[in-house]
Amino acid sequence: MSEIEAEVLVIGGGLHGLGAALHLARRGRRVVVLERNWVGAHASGASAAGVRSLWRHPAEIALARESVDLWHRMPGIVGDDCGYVAHGQLRLADAANVGALEDRAALAASLGWDHERLVGHNEVRRLVPGVSPRFVAGLHVEDEGSADPHRTLRAFRRAAEAAGVVIREGVEVRSVTRSGDRWSLQGDGIRATAPHVVNAAGAWAGRVAAMFGEEIALSTKASMMIVTERVATIEMPVIGMVGGSLSLKQTTQGTLLLGGGLQGAYDPDARRSEVRMTNLARGARAALDVLPGLSDIVITRTWAGVEAATADTLPVIGRSEVASGLVHVFGFSGHGFALLPAVAPVVADLVTGTDSRHDLSAFRPARLRPAAPAGASAQAPASA
Repeated sequence: MSEIEAEVLVIGGGLHGLGAALHLARRGRRVVVLERNWVGAHASGASAAGVRSLWRHPAEIALARESVDLWHRMPGIVGDDCGYVAHGQLRLADAANVGALEDRAALAASLGWDHERLVGHNEVRRLVPGVSPRFVAGLHVEDEGSADPHRTLRAFRRAAEAAGVVIREGVEVRSVTRSGDRWSLQGDGIRATAPHVVNAAGAWAGRVAAMFGEEIALSTKASMMIVTERVATIEMPVIGMVGGSLSLKQTTQGTLLLGGGLQGAYDPDARRSEVRMTNLARGARAALDVLPGLSDIVITRTWAGVEAATADTLPVIGRSEVASGLVHVFGFSGHGFALLPAVAPVVADLVTGTDSRHDLSAFRPARLRPAAPAGASAQAPASA
């Protein structure tokens, strides 16, 4: 059995695991990433890669806005722009849903944010030539857009390895034990020990937490995507809509990418997601409702990923209150890609004991702890 010693073990080789590992290594820590399959095998590799602060939960706006700024500076972080293009984000509404836009704009303003700009009929048509006349207003954020998920994965992996991170793929953590101030993780021919562990295991993060004695209630999402043939350049922001499931963008390769959170099926035993065509057709219909001129474009590929989802749709970012030295970062519920640049250094702060500039109270792991049965005693911490 191979023996590995590190200062930090990261479980999960998706973008949030790689990002945390990169920032920890740059702070002088010896970091090993343990990935059951291969880097980016699930949610990170299946992402629509939107970079959006628009319409975020209030608790996420600060992280999202900081992340947008960092996406503009990505070459200085990982040596690559990750295919990021700031073509804007726009959420459309028909006459029946304009009030939702107005309410959202008022909420953002009341919290001190002015990045979401309410636009009317003429501006919508300027931003999206060919848009259906039924859409009469929108909320627009100018400095956001989308990136290339696979290019981002390659860039973060290269940067992490250049900083000294060791990545071990094909290693599933099967058991966890505690000896003194160190954790020992066993699985697939290795025993890895370290005083600090980052749980970035995505859809399997709840199972990982349970190995450390911490129960966190999670579900899974199998969000589906459509990609089309290459088409002529369409000058438009990333488009969403009020009252429908849609995310529509054009990639740098000229294809159209359609998402919006429509759900496929996930088989946990086979570890495989499947597309449900009847659900996926709703996404195609929503795109045609917005841009009727897309009707003759050919769909070339569809897929579904798998990721962790929380009851309140907010991620889990924080230190375990049960297991000393364990930090969680997972449960982004379909909108974690954009937050990567700001969350990664936050996780490094949590591991190293540095005070974060961000209020993380809304993301505490303990908020998702299942309620104890009446009369049951609280679980003792595993840090003794």
